[in-house]
Amino acid sequence: MSLKLKSGFTFDYDNLYGEGKVTEDDLKFYEKDLKKAHEAMKVMRETGFIRAHLSKDGEPEKVLFSQLPYVEEGHLNSPSSLKHLQELTDHVKDNVDVVVSMGIGGSYLGNKVLFDVHCGSFWNELSKEERNGFPQVYFSGNNIDPRSTGDLIHHLENESKILQYHEKRNLKVLLLVISKSGGTLDTMSNFMVVYDALQKFPGIDVEVVAVTDPNTENPTLLKKLAIEKGWPQYAVPDGVGGRFTIFCEVGLTLAACIGFDIQSFLDGAKDMDKACQNDDIWQNPAMLNAFLKFAASEKHGRDIEVMMPYGDYLKSVSEWYIQLLAESLGKQFNKEGKEVCYGRTPLVAVGTTDMHSQTQQHQEGKLNKVVQFVKIDKWANDLTIPNVFPEAKKLADISGVTMSQALEVARQSNADALASNKRYNACFTLPELTPYHLGELLYMLAMSVAYEGELADVDAFNQPGVESYKRIMGPKLAALKAKNNK
Repeated sequence: MSLKLKSGFTFDYDNLYGEGKVTEDDLKFYEKDLKKAHEAMKVMRETGFIRAHLSKDGEPEKVLFSQLPYVEEGHLNSPSSLKHLQELTDHVKDNVDVVVSMGIGGSYLGNKVLFDVHCGSFWNELSKEERNGFPQVYFSGNNIDPRSTGDLIHHLENESKILQYHEKRNLKVLLLVISKSGGTLDTMSNFMVVYDALQKFPGIDVEVVAVTDPNTENPTLLKKLAIEKGWPQYAVPDGVGGRFTIFCEVGLTLAACIGFDIQSFLDGAKDMDKACQNDDIWQNPAMLNAFLKFAASEKHGRDIEVMMPYGDYLKSVSEWYIQLLAESLGKQFNKEGKEVCYGRTPLVAVGTTDMHSQTQQHQEGKLNKVVQFVKIDKWANDLTIPNVFPEAKKLADISGVTMSQALEVARQSNADALASNKRYNACFTLPELTPYHLGELLYMLAMSVAYEGELADVDAFNQPGVESYKRIMGPKLAALKAKNNK
């Protein structure tokens, strides 16, 4: 059983729905809740309103992520905002040597997805010509780690010396600093350390692009700095939580720096949103996905989801999904204030790598998991396994097939083995790994958690648990600073 869109995007749920799995009776049990959830999505699209959703300050707040795929004047993504992003592309191409993307949470995880899918592991080792004039990219600000930050500074200093020796010019570094508040500890501490260090190297020219809250009436610390220093600015908009910001300027600024096809990415998300407006659950990927995962958890105890793409450069998709699922649905209280402690636990796994490390647990451990595969149907650059050692029969037996064919045999064998032992699993298939199909997948997952929030009666768009440690951390840092200043 599968749901296939006109684009070729497919959701195969044969090993998740039917006898011995999520059943038709489960669907009937949640039928009214599904209708209410679908109506809530319609209201969200039309008005931005989600029942009982408040900001971290306790004020009413719109939810606007479903607007992002639609590029229209007056929307968060508009022709003028895309033109502004094109200006960043035009500036970095053939002009900037290195971009350091500095952010945490969605400001890191989403950007890493776009980088991995578009650039791969060896982008920074390619020549400028092979990168089509686009800069090298490094990530920082996603942890407060003195060693990795120091290593980055040292590496950029060495790069500047090499450039001085060979081309007699300075290394041009752009720091892409992303913080809605402008005071995010992890990001801003790394930014200040790196910015200060690079300014001291005579062979490095440093510039900054600030991505922050665009509010001018009460500007953030980062916005004030940007105005004072004359740094270009992009927006972290209200109404879009960090885990959804890959579709707005937070993610799209990094996309602009690497030549990623922004319009195609948003088109994929838009077409998926249209599919998710279908009232028929069997034709609505997000509603179907949310129902199957929710029912598997609540009716069958499968409250862990293993996101397992078959592709190295899709690992970051799993890591992005970890935040999406965990922050959206891991809630102590429901919308009526009743303690429910709801939330399915997401885990990362990757293809045959983790068939050799995790599958023993998936296959024979507790019956508490759904394994969600992601596969690519047609790879852009496939390789055939050659018969290099014909005298070695075991090696000769695996020759003559492509690597993608072998990968799919491994995935299907894993799925079949899991299903044979009452282990729930499903598969999302992308026809190709393109910006368009990536937009489809990520948007469907985002809309799925919106549906599941309604089914579970929890606010999928707040994150009160994150604020708890921040309230404790502030005074501790103040005390530490006071102690250091004595």
